Amino acid sequence: MANTNLTVVTEFIMAGFDDIPAPSMFLFVLLLVIYTVTLGGNLFIFIIIRTDQHLHTPMCFFLSHLSFLDICYISATVPKMLEVLVSKQKAISYIGCALQLYFIILFESTECYLLAVMAYDRYIAISDPLRYSTIMSPRLCHQLTMFSWIVGVINAFIQTRLTFQIPFCGPNHVNHFFCDIPPLLQLSCSDTSLNELVLYAVGGVFVGLGPFLFILVSYGFILATILRMSSAKGRQKAFSTCASHVIVLTVFYGVGSFTYMRPRASYSLDRDKLVSAFYNIITPMLNPIIYSLRNGEIKSALKDALRRQVKAIKN
Repeated sequence: MANTNLTVVTEFIMAGFDDIPAPSMFLFVLLLVIYTVTLGGNLFIFIIIRTDQHLHTPMCFFLSHLSFLDICYISATVPKMLEVLVSKQKAISYIGCALQLYFIILFESTECYLLAVMAYDRYIAISDPLRYSTIMSPRLCHQLTMFSWIVGVINAFIQTRLTFQIPFCGPNHVNHFFCDIPPLLQLSCSDTSLNELVLYAVGGVFVGLGPFLFILVSYGFILATILRMSSAKGRQKAFSTCASHVIVLTVFYGVGSFTYMRPRASYSLDRDKLVSAFYNIITPMLNPIIYSLRNGEIKSALKDALRRQVKAIKN
């Protein structure tokens, strides 16, 4: 629809796969495998924590929410990517793009704060183990989790509202695999400096840097507590309880900071969209693998579940 020589965009074309020198069917199968593994792994973690009485601990409670977040997170992007690959229908409606962006930011922001909550949980478990179950009561666990979701909802609303308030009058080809803020800002025909400011101030500082600094402080206290332990065995056990969480944090914040915490002028979308894809697709797949391999309680529950399954098959 023409209006004062400008074209009002009613849909976007997902052009992220155009410059990838790989057959569409290969990419479809690869994404489908990743999506299936991610759903299966996180769903298994979620179900086994909810059904196994031995895993009804604060840390496992937060881990079940992390698994649920990862299921939602990858489901906000991959199904549309699979549709693009198999049907060649690359268009996504204006509303559909806005909803996809909203849910991506919602789950990502919530995960930032949930990881910070898990760091606080590890701090209490190591620094005050005798009062751990009293401090990390079910009520507090639910409150902390709810707070994480509230932050995610607020940030997603602010970022999505600002992004889709700017006019899109020209090209509608999004150089990405899904709707994300940086490639959308490049399509705008107006000044986006306010959007970038809010992105860095709210998304970067409050949602990204805030929880990250809290995590650093928590682990600073954890490290100080561990170093004061006289028993080498006790120190090793304390380190092992934090290992899986630290690995997840490293992947989540390492790739995330590279993807989002840079000025617009330094973006090279052809390169950064691959990093962003890793961040949004591979990370949710890695989380259940990391916790299954590093968490003794989860491994024990997994062995018990497999043992029961084998016994049921034999009978």
